Amino acid sequence: MTRAVLTLLMLVWPLLSWAQETSAPPAVLIADELFIENDSALIARGNVEAFQGTTRITASEIRYDRASGALTISGPITMQEGDDIRVLASAAELDANLQTGLLTGARMVLNQQLQLAAVQIQRVNGRYSQLYKTAVTSCKVCEDGTPPLWQIRAKRVIHDKEERQLYFDGAQFLIRNTPILYIPRLRLPDPTLDRATGFLIPSLRTTSQLGTGIKIPYFINIAEDRDITVTPYISSRTRTLELRYRQAFVNGRIEFNGAISRDDERPGETRGYVFGDGAFDLRNDFKLEFDIEVTTDDAYLKDYGYSGKDRLDSAITISRARRDEFLSGSVIAFKSLRDADINANIPTIVGDAIYEARYFPGSIGGEVRFGATAHSHYRYSDVDIVGRDVSRFSTEADWLRGWTLASGIRAEVTLGAVADLFNITQDSATPQTQTELTPRGAIAFRYPMARSDENGVTQFLEPVVQLGWVGGDRPDIPNEESTRVEFDGGNLLSLSRFPESDRRERGRTAALGVNWARFDPNGLDTSLTVGQILRDDAEPDFTESSGLTGVSSSYLVAGQMKSADGWSLTARSLFDAEFDFTKAEVRGDFSNDRSRLGGSYLWLTRDLAEDRPENIAEIALDGSYRVDKYWTATADWRYDIAIDRASTAGVGFVYENECVAVAFSVERSYSTSASLEPSTTLGLSIGLRGFSAKKGTETYTRTCG
Repeated sequence: MTRAVLTLLMLVWPLLSWAQETSAPPAVLIADELFIENDSALIARGNVEAFQGTTRITASEIRYDRASGALTISGPITMQEGDDIRVLASAAELDANLQTGLLTGARMVLNQQLQLAAVQIQRVNGRYSQLYKTAVTSCKVCEDGTPPLWQIRAKRVIHDKEERQLYFDGAQFLIRNTPILYIPRLRLPDPTLDRATGFLIPSLRTTSQLGTGIKIPYFINIAEDRDITVTPYISSRTRTLELRYRQAFVNGRIEFNGAISRDDERPGETRGYVFGDGAFDLRNDFKLEFDIEVTTDDAYLKDYGYSGKDRLDSAITISRARRDEFLSGSVIAFKSLRDADINANIPTIVGDAIYEARYFPGSIGGEVRFGATAHSHYRYSDVDIVGRDVSRFSTEADWLRGWTLASGIRAEVTLGAVADLFNITQDSATPQTQTELTPRGAIAFRYPMARSDENGVTQFLEPVVQLGWVGGDRPDIPNEESTRVEFDGGNLLSLSRFPESDRRERGRTAALGVNWARFDPNGLDTSLTVGQILRDDAEPDFTESSGLTGVSSSYLVAGQMKSADGWSLTARSLFDAEFDFTKAEVRGDFSNDRSRLGGSYLWLTRDLAEDRPENIAEIALDGSYRVDKYWTATADWRYDIAIDRASTAGVGFVYENECVAVAFSVERSYSTSASLEPSTTLGLSIGLRGFSAKKGTETYTRTCG
């Protein structure tokens, strides 16, 4: 008898006998061999499969008793419930709908991670599974009797399929076969549950300032759209409570992190911090973003390792970006944690408003760009000059158009003007209100050239020349916003390289540059930019280290190399005709399947105008190496060449397999100041896989033997 005919019989016969008692659909049987015994039992043998809803059973034999409606199943048995639950057993007795019954010699596997081996499993209404004399682990279990790395043994385990929870009675936690902890009652989420109230992975932290302590995070699932994590941090020198709150909305989200402490570093004081951020989509394409950064003292964030920032900013921004329009408004509050900074004497409240638009007039062609900006910054100090407050409003308009000449040269023209209004208070040495009109124009010529060879290698070469002019007079205002100027490939063709409009380049300039690139589909990609600025008159407000002083700037050289086998190198430098460097930076990276290595070198010459009395030279290295499929080593190191001393150093080791993740790290900070001391931090965390929705990769799975 063919399987198709048997299938039809299996569908009809149980349905007729069972429909009198219940309206639920019965199980469907498929088998190689079928016979009826004593006109009361249906027996299916050979590649037997039974289906009921999302439940599927395969077995060697299934016996259906017509009188009791029960199924007696002989193993080996495999029961699959959806995609997340799989049960293996040697024998079973179940009702006709496969929802209630008993399985012996059973093993349940949840989400292909967590294994629960039991003497027997009792199923109740398809929701509850009671496992007796159970061993639970996510480690690979070998048939040679070698115990898993860890396991939880319990007298009874109840799995609630609907709530996706595991309840343990009389549980013992064992490493190999050694009992470590006894827990009379224990509840854990099963690995199919994304978010559940309960304890998270604890971690140990040892620092030279706070001693050895433990962090025990407790996650509270308030609702599907919000949660809070409470983390007590207890050591011999601190009592700290950390908090994290998250909430999702239909049109945005928020997150707040904070902590409150009482410690031996500052006896009798309550220390703490709050960091928060959020983003929301508003009507008419507007977006609202905010962040909050507050701390009680300058050293708290560093002492506890919450952040390495030395200047905090709290801001709120509303913006809208469309294809031809951008609109933004923001308010920022700054607080410096640096010893040398006096917050009352630096701008602490800053407001900005920006509007930009572009138009494409058909009558004259090209593109018209219009922009308006408003800026204001406020100091708390009332001291003359020291407490100076500045507001400005600028509006600008430019017309841009390009032509491709017959010879292939690309010509581009820019014509425009800027109007500035400044209002300066608490500065008796500067007129309060000043205005300035600045016309400007430029013409640039590019000659792009490209060629390819038979190997698919493409080279691109583009010489660039721009002649520019900026009119107007320099207003008599202090330099508040343009104290740091960067000269790079991004502003080589700018008419003003100052970052803000309180300073503008004036007079006639010429920008000379060459862009070259080589693209090899099978090898090394390379790009290089070389440039220089020439001008009639020196710009007095450029600093020495900017590379833009005098009538001819330093030479700008910037390049990048990237290979197909994981190497990359990026560099930028400024040097004069005598090859005296004012700035230089190099970054190199290498990565493959097992390792990653990155390093950088930075050089900045001394410049009193930029509050840098000494040269800065620094080397930084960071990387990781995968020793084998379980162990990964990491390291980072930062060295200050100018003072011949390391700044920070750290090493770490991570062990991961299919059932455990262990991370150990040592960090050393050599920074010294009035508020910060050198410190050493040790961290240790141990996580058991199998109780979270996140799966480990198969790469970490151990083998038997």
